[in-house]
Amino acid sequence: QVRLVESGGGSVQTGGSLRLSCAASGNIVGFYCMGWFRQGPGKEREGVATIRPGGGDTYYASFVKGRFTISQDYARNTVYLEINNLEPGDTAMYSCAADGIGGDCSRLDENDFDYWGQGTQVTVSL
Repeated sequence: QVRLVESGGGSVQTGGSLRLSCAASGNIVGFYCMGWFRQGPGKEREGVATIRPGGGDTYYASFVKGRFTISQDYARNTVYLEINNLEPGDTAMYSCAADGIGGDCSRLDENDFDYWGQGTQVTVSL
């Protein structure tokens, strides 16, 4: 059973930075894709960024505007999401997901992911 555990969320002021971590129970190279999604208050869940563990290709949602960076550490079986210049609109529950089936990593579509973590809350204040 695959287990994904997120950490690194918290409460920050506008303009601050956070680095979220997603630790996988298994070897992340075995996944076709890993990604970060978020769900803000009263909003639907949306894709933020994805990465192909095998090749390192990365994909980002259009709203990211260069503020988010997804990366991976094979030795730690961990995927990171660094967020800079945080805005109140970034307030959301951020969840990590893994695709063990073989969907299209570039679509940032939650339906392509079959393993999910519990999420880590990010709250940005003015």
